[in-house]
Amino acid sequence: MATPALLPLSGRRLPPLNLGTSFPHHRATLRLSEKFILLLILSAFITLCFGAFFFLPDSSKHKRFDLGLEDVLIPHVDTSKGGKNLGGYLIHGQGHDEHRHREEEERLRNKIRADHEKALEEAKEKLKKSRDEIRAEIQTEKNKVAQEMKKKDSKPLPPVPVPNLIGINSEDPTDKDIREKRDKIKEMMKHAWENYRQYGWGHNELKPIARKGHSTNIFGNSQMGATIVDALDTLYIMGLHDEFREGQDWIDKNLDFSVNSEVSVFEVNIRFIGGLLAAYYLSGQEVFKLKAVQLAGKLLPAFNTPTGIPWAMVNLKSGVGRNWGWASAGSSILAEFGTLHMEFVHLSYLTGDPVYYNKVMHIRKLLQKMDRPNGLYPNYLNPRTGRWGQHHTSVGGLGDSFYEYLLKAWLMSDKMDTEARKMYDDAIEAIERHLIRKSNGGLTYIGEWKNGHLERKMGHLTCFAGGMFALGADGSRDDKAGHYLQLGAEIAHTCHESYDRTTLKLGPEAFKFDGGLEAVAVRQNEKYYILRPEVIETYWYMWRFTHDPKYRQWGWEAAQAIDKYCRVSGGFSGVKDVYSSSPAYDDVQQSFFLAETLKYLYLLFSNDDLLPLDNWVFNTEAHPLPVLHLANTTLSGNPAYR
Repeated sequence: MATPALLPLSGRRLPPLNLGTSFPHHRATLRLSEKFILLLILSAFITLCFGAFFFLPDSSKHKRFDLGLEDVLIPHVDTSKGGKNLGGYLIHGQGHDEHRHREEEERLRNKIRADHEKALEEAKEKLKKSRDEIRAEIQTEKNKVAQEMKKKDSKPLPPVPVPNLIGINSEDPTDKDIREKRDKIKEMMKHAWENYRQYGWGHNELKPIARKGHSTNIFGNSQMGATIVDALDTLYIMGLHDEFREGQDWIDKNLDFSVNSEVSVFEVNIRFIGGLLAAYYLSGQEVFKLKAVQLAGKLLPAFNTPTGIPWAMVNLKSGVGRNWGWASAGSSILAEFGTLHMEFVHLSYLTGDPVYYNKVMHIRKLLQKMDRPNGLYPNYLNPRTGRWGQHHTSVGGLGDSFYEYLLKAWLMSDKMDTEARKMYDDAIEAIERHLIRKSNGGLTYIGEWKNGHLERKMGHLTCFAGGMFALGADGSRDDKAGHYLQLGAEIAHTCHESYDRTTLKLGPEAFKFDGGLEAVAVRQNEKYYILRPEVIETYWYMWRFTHDPKYRQWGWEAAQAIDKYCRVSGGFSGVKDVYSSSPAYDDVQQSFFLAETLKYLYLLFSNDDLLPLDNWVFNTEAHPLPVLHLANTTLSGNPAYR
C-alpha cells in the first residue's frame, strides 16, 4: 500500500521512512561547555559581591527578626518571668542584650568574606586549566549525575515466583542437512551483529553500505541501541553468549530513558520492553527486568487521555503525548494501542503493581462496549471522543497485531483468559465473512475493508495471519480446529507464491488479485523487500503444527535469497525492487531482521523442544515470554485470573 509520510514501523508494521540523524560536533559542544563553566563561575562571583554589598544584616533594621535557635515559640502558660504570653506560647529572647546580635552580624560578614575569597580562588584555578582538563571535569560531573540517576531508578523489585521455564536450550538436530542449514542461519546472524557492532554500535539501526548508524522517527532523536535490545534473545537462543554479554554490558552502562525524545509507544513496547523481558526470562539477569520497568514508567503518561486509549507517541522526558499527523482525524491506531497486553501483563506480574494490567484491561473493556460495523474493528479510534475514525479494517498494517494479541493473551494466561479468546473468535469469524476470499486462480487471500468495499490486495504484513490461524486452531469454537489449520496452510501457500513469482524469490510489500495478475505487486512503491519476517514466521508455525517438510524447504529458499541478494559486506540491506535482477539497496539493516527474521529461520531448523509453544508465547516482535500459569499469577482484575 502507499506509504504516508512518517508512517510507523514495527513487527506488524508499515514501511519505514529512511530518515537520517545528525549529531552535534564534539568540538562545538566542548566550546559551549567551557563557556558555560566560565559563565557559571563569574555569575557566582558577581552574586557573592552583590550579596556582600546589599544583604549584610543591619542591626537597626533587622534586629527584631534576627532570632537565634532559642528565640522560638514555645508552649507556655507561666508569665511570672517577664515574658509575654500570646495565646499559650511564650516568646523568649526579647530581654537579651544587643551584644549577641552584633556577634551574629560579624560572624555572617566573615562567612560571606570567606566564601567570596574562596570563589575567587576557584575561578583563578579554573582559568589556569587546559581544555582537556575542563573536558575531563565536565565528563566526571556528567558521570556523577548519571550514576545518581541510575541509583534513583534502580529500586529493587519485589521477588515473584519464576514461571516454569522449559526449552531454553535444545540439542542440535540429528539430521546433518538440517544442522548445516541452521548453522548457516547462525552465521548470517553473526554477520549482521558484527557489522552493527563495528559500524553502528549504540545507534538504533545500521546503514550497512554507508557503514554508519541509522535511525527513524519511531525512536525519536536519541541513540537507544534498538538493534542491541531487539537482538539479545536471538543471540541467546543461538548460543552466541559472548555477543549476548556485549549487548548486556552496553545496556547496563548506556541504555538511558531519561532523554528528551519523542518515541512510538507501540514500537518501544514491542521492541524494547518485549526484548528486555525476554532477555530477562532467558538469562535471569536482573538488569533487563529493571530496565524494562524503568521504560514502562516512561510510557504510562501516554495513557493520560480522556478515554484511556494511549497516544501513539510520547516524550520520554516530559510525558507529553500526541498522535501521528496522518492518522484519521487524530485517531490512535488499533494495532498500536491493541498490542500492549502481553508485555504489560508481564510487567504487573514482575512488579506486583497492577497499574500496567489495569491500563490494558481498560482498553479491552472500552472496545467491548463499542459497536463494530459488520462485526469488524476499524483501524482508527479517537482517544478524545472514544469514537471510531475512518471505517477501514485490515489484518495487515494498522490492524494486524491487535488480533494476534487477543489470541496470545488467552495462550499466555494458560488458556484461562476466556474473555480474550471470545473476542478473538468473534473477530476471526467476521474477518472470514467479509475479508477472506479465493482468487480466480485458487489462491486464498485476506483483503482490506474500506468504507463498505473490499480491496483485493494483501500486504506482506498480513502473511503473519497464516501462523496465527494455525496457532489458534486448537481451542476454536464449534470444533473447527481442522478448518483453521487448513486456512493457515492456504495463507502460507499464497504468501509463498508472492515470493516465488518474483525475480529474486523475495516477497513484495503488497500484492494484488486483480484480473489476470495474482500475488504480484503492481505499483512501484510496493515492490520492495525490507528484510521482513512475516512469511517465514508463518512457515515456522506451520512446521511446528504439521511437520510438513515443504515449510522447511520454503524457508530455506527465502534464507538463500536473503543471503544472495540482501547481504553486503557491511551487513544486510533491504532491496527496492524484487522483480529486478539487479535491484538497488535501501541501505537499512532493520532491527527486526535480527529479532524476528533470523530467529524464525533458526527455529525452523531447530528441534521442537527449543521454546515449545505450550510454554512460551512470542510477542509481535518475536520475543518469547513464558506462559503465566494460574498458580503463579498475581493478577486479579479479570475474573479469568481469579
